[in-house]
Amino acid sequence: MLEHAAGQPWIYPVLLVFFFIDGFATILPSETAIVGLSALSLHSGEPNLWILGATALVGAMAGDNMAYMLGRKIGLTRWKWMRRPKVQKMFAWAQYELDKRGAVLIFTARYIPWGRVAVNYVAGQTGFRHRTFFWLDAFACVTWVAYSIGIGLLAGQWVHNNPLLGVGIAVAFAVILGIVVDHALRWWHKYLEKKDLAKDTAAGAESPVSGPDSGPTEKAVAGVDLSKPAS
Repeated sequence: MLEHAAGQPWIYPVLLVFFFIDGFATILPSETAIVGLSALSLHSGEPNLWILGATALVGAMAGDNMAYMLGRKIGLTRWKWMRRPKVQKMFAWAQYELDKRGAVLIFTARYIPWGRVAVNYVAGQTGFRHRTFFWLDAFACVTWVAYSIGIGLLAGQWVHNNPLLGVGIAVAFAVILGIVVDHALRWWHKYLEKKDLAKDTAAGAESPVSGPDSGPTEKAVAGVDLSKPAS
């Protein structure tokens, strides 16, 4: 069934919707889909990798920009799932990071499923310039698509006579590598936050007058440690 579906023309519009939804609601495993289909394409030639890549790129960008527009229109508390403590903590972390290093965050967050949704919503809610967001997100999505297809092709080469086994290996490999990348990016952002905290602390110590709103994280959401993004 999987091999048959991969060769059908309707697979592309279905995938387009799939990637679009994943941009603003992480309920669909978009990485798994593109990696698995890339591995299958290596053996059967279907789906076409160029069309698959273009579909993933358009869908991912559309979904990310939809999240941006939703953040601008409805804010970060409209829906019940947004008001959960863990989600609010993620939003607070995204806002802090966006203020400090917006370009780096938009690019790296594309590789962290919940992270990218939080960043996209917060970028819209805080009024981050849409044109800048669009081009940063486009660059991030291009690298994400190439990365995902590359994983599928690499893992799919290990099994030549069983394409479905190749798909399974590719998906498992992508999950493991995704966990590694996720933790590495989180560690890097924590490292950057600690450097920012040290600089702010040093600057505060040198300042002769400290107002009631002074401090390295005065704009943080109350009760949220912004140096520890939600996992």
